[in-house]
Amino acid sequence: MAARIGRTVDGVSAARSCRPCSQGSRPWQVALCGTRARLHGDDPAAQLVRFVTVGVISSAVYFGAFLLLRPLGSQPANLIGAVASSVLANELHRRLTFHAGGRISWWTAQWEGGGLAVAGLVATATALAVFDPVVSDAWWAQVLLIGAVTGTVGLARFFFLRLWVFSSHTRRPVPTA
Repeated sequence: MAARIGRTVDGVSAARSCRPCSQGSRPWQVALCGTRARLHGDDPAAQLVRFVTVGVISSAVYFGAFLLLRPLGSQPANLIGAVASSVLANELHRRLTFHAGGRISWWTAQWEGGGLAVAGLVATATALAVFDPVVSDAWWAQVLLIGAVTGTVGLARFFFLRLWVFSSHTRRPVPTA
């Protein structure tokens, strides 16, 4: 018997087989196969793991843009980094984290997810302005400050994205080309 990795796309199960988890497999192979199947599920824990993974990727894009553009000033670098990472994160969340590619259009994900990202942008901009006398020009302190604020906002964002933006309730059709 093989473990099944699957998800529902428009009511149709899209399952594929993982490495057979019996017939002489080692315990770590069985555990890996089961973990892989759980991570592809639509339960909140699997979504949270995928959300954090996307968050790490988009944060790397954000920090790269921020550090590259920091000579322009911390506020412009923060704005450009936030916009670029938010567009990437919203799309990855739509497709990977919440398996909503068939339910939610790209534009809707950007509009509603981007609205939530504005809260993060306001929070990081405020933190940079308030703590500027403390962190001054220490790039590492600015990055740590932004990381702390972004992590806190990210947790709230997960719940809003899950319950509102990428809810499994079909509420709007995706336009077809």
